[in-house]
Amino acid sequence: MKTSKKIGLLLGPVFFLLIRFLFHPEGLSTEANAVLATTAWIAAWWITEAIPIAVTALLPIVLFPITNGLSIGATTAAYGHKYVFLYFGGFIIALAIEKWNLHKRIAINIILLIGTNIKKLILGFMLATAFLSMWISNTATSVMMLPIALAIVSQIKENPNTDKKENQRFGKALMLSIAYSASIGGIATLIGTPPNLVLAGIVQKTYHYEITFFQWFKYGFPVASVLLVICWVYLTNGAFSFKQKNIPGGKSEIQRIKKELGPLSYEEKLVTLIFFLTALCWILRSFVLKHLIPGVDDTIIAITFGIVLFIVPNKTKTENLMVWKDVQKLPWGIIMLFGGGMALASAFDTSGLANWIGSKMAGLEGFSLLLILLILVASVNFLTEITSNLATTAMLLPILAPMALSLNIHPLIIMTGAAVAASCAFMLPVATPPNAVVFGSGYLKIPDMVSKGIVLNILSIIIVTLSVYFLIPMLWDLDPNMFPKEFLLNN
Repeated sequence: MKTSKKIGLLLGPVFFLLIRFLFHPEGLSTEANAVLATTAWIAAWWITEAIPIAVTALLPIVLFPITNGLSIGATTAAYGHKYVFLYFGGFIIALAIEKWNLHKRIAINIILLIGTNIKKLILGFMLATAFLSMWISNTATSVMMLPIALAIVSQIKENPNTDKKENQRFGKALMLSIAYSASIGGIATLIGTPPNLVLAGIVQKTYHYEITFFQWFKYGFPVASVLLVICWVYLTNGAFSFKQKNIPGGKSEIQRIKKELGPLSYEEKLVTLIFFLTALCWILRSFVLKHLIPGVDDTIIAITFGIVLFIVPNKTKTENLMVWKDVQKLPWGIIMLFGGGMALASAFDTSGLANWIGSKMAGLEGFSLLLILLILVASVNFLTEITSNLATTAMLLPILAPMALSLNIHPLIIMTGAAVAASCAFMLPVATPPNAVVFGSGYLKIPDMVSKGIVLNILSIIIVTLSVYFLIPMLWDLDPNMFPKEFLLNN
């Protein structure tokens, strides 16, 4: 075990005991003290990854009830939050897309459509990766795109007309383009990356306010699109320069991969139809479906079409499109992390800890919302370089809710800023799974990732801050400088 993990393993319970028995400021109830002590333990283990972060997320089930921070019933109920099942249903559909190789076909066709000029090829990879990452986990997307990229780079390397240094630059640019676009694409949809759903879950639990799939898409898609374009321009015109315009043998390699896939299969057609209907229902729910089926929501849609995949048979009728063994690939650890985040949010609210923290934020009243947002987005961005983005949002969002009340600002502004910033860590291999995946390709060294990633980090901080401050109030019809009265009533 690494030294940092050993230290973290010790620090967790030490923080818990110090806060539990020595930290009793005025206004902090016994229950709130218990929740704060538990949160400190969880934070220490999440940041240092002393044990798997999904296992750490189970600590509330043990510590909240025995310290009277939150009852066992209320704690475990949080692990069954509806957004946990939204992710569950969405991931079943994603697994079906992977099982029948539909994701590879989508990627190859997008790349061929864009072209095989060096800059266009990188753009094609980025568009394909970002699109898939909107629906499939960014880890799975980057794992799928990596061998396609390596095959192309290898083909070019074998061509006698290829300059070795040029090929090395292209390889680095292509690897980074996959990692960056996988993270950026996840911002576009509510199910694209776990921090988005953690945000939606905590907002729903704290304020009984639902961020719908379409509502998020109206904000997330344009922001992801802008980030993607900036990332492409930066990688192809700033971070790297290419002497060659076209790639020797690049188009033939992509066409070879496409030929290997063969014609569109019966199963791919069915999965495409189900995927299309799911996305269409998510988008039309607020306009059409809610009038036809008043009780329907995004989770019900996801689970419904997830079940359909287990009912519709394949072409040979020997089994259905999905069977239960396929679901073994589900990231159960992320689902546990969701539950831990929801349990923290519930305990913060119920114990009074949220109100106590909010009362301590009075010193920030003199700062403008734009400055507060900029500091918050930058802090989360760089914190996520060394911690899980899901763990970061699960830790911070329950604290930001009372902070918004204390400063009389709309909580969705700062909470959304933090959630999106958590998806914009581009510097280190440990920052996100896509970074780690491409780092393993052998084309990149840590200095490559740091020197290129820090520029994107800074650009993303500016874009996220400005988009949250100016775009969300307009798209979601809210006043950023006022804590909504209906949230007070629902809290």
